[in-house]
Amino acid sequence: MRNPFRSLNRTLGMSVATLALASAAFSAHAETRVTYKSASAGTAYYQMGVELSEAIRQGTDDDIILTLEESQGSVQNVMEVMARQGNYVFTTPPALVEQAMAGEGPFAERQSPRFQEIRGLFPIPSITMHFVLAGDEGVTDISALEGKHLLIGKGTFGAREAARYLELFGLEDDVQIADAAIGSGPDALKNGQIDGFVTASSFPSPNVIETAASMPVSMVSLTDEQIEQTGAPRQTIPGGTYPGVEQDVETTSLPVIAYTTTQMDDDTAYLLTKTFWERRDAMAEEAAWWSSITPEMLENMLGKLHPGALRYYDEAGIDIPDALR
Repeated sequence: MRNPFRSLNRTLGMSVATLALASAAFSAHAETRVTYKSASAGTAYYQMGVELSEAIRQGTDDDIILTLEESQGSVQNVMEVMARQGNYVFTTPPALVEQAMAGEGPFAERQSPRFQEIRGLFPIPSITMHFVLAGDEGVTDISALEGKHLLIGKGTFGAREAARYLELFGLEDDVQIADAAIGSGPDALKNGQIDGFVTASSFPSPNVIETAASMPVSMVSLTDEQIEQTGAPRQTIPGGTYPGVEQDVETTSLPVIAYTTTQMDDDTAYLLTKTFWERRDAMAEEAAWWSSITPEMLENMLGKLHPGALRYYDEAGIDIPDALR
């Protein structure tokens, strides 16, 4: 006699297996992988990528997984748009996106229609100018640089901006420039080999913290008129960010934006952007540089927002410039 339970068991076994396969398929579908390319390992911006990756993973319950890739810089990040498929997120100053779309600057010889597909998501901490001097004044003005021996580095954004500002404010003949890499700034200042150094970094900058923890330092704060003269966006470094510097420091910055392309679907861009803003405060509790991020920084973005990101900003009631829509 045929065992009726054998057929039932077989049917149940098939049902369980089918459910398991369906569950696995759903999980595989639910997990969205995103490549995130920012900077080389060991830099502040790579560390931000580590922190952002964990925040997105936690905030989406593993629905979005950010995979970090090292980068040699922002130009490379934009260039890779030409070949990248799928969910590619990269960081860059907005001006490079504008140059890529126009086929200018470093992109003049390597133009691509893919650059027109670049879309914005959210701001990340800006590259902020720090003018650091030995002394216990806390906050001082640009005239304090007169007659000083200053290290500004070579070949970097910070070095170029520092040299531009010295010329702009008529100080190029009154400041002696040290012939050394910016990485040696803290030690050189502590050893009395220089009077100050200029560094461009998100804040709090590790090399400024290191210096201020071992000796009294002051920082140059620019006036409204001077900031306007530079043509660069204003950045306020809050008082208390560095030991001994208790007042706000008004300076300038180079905005940095997280971009993607139109290959990212709207729902992924929406969830990525929404999670970033919802986790911003938690990230700031772990690393202070995230506390500098505000919705107003979207005004520095060039190009267009991704439609999915725009959906989040509209839902959240965040005012978005018409040029980004």
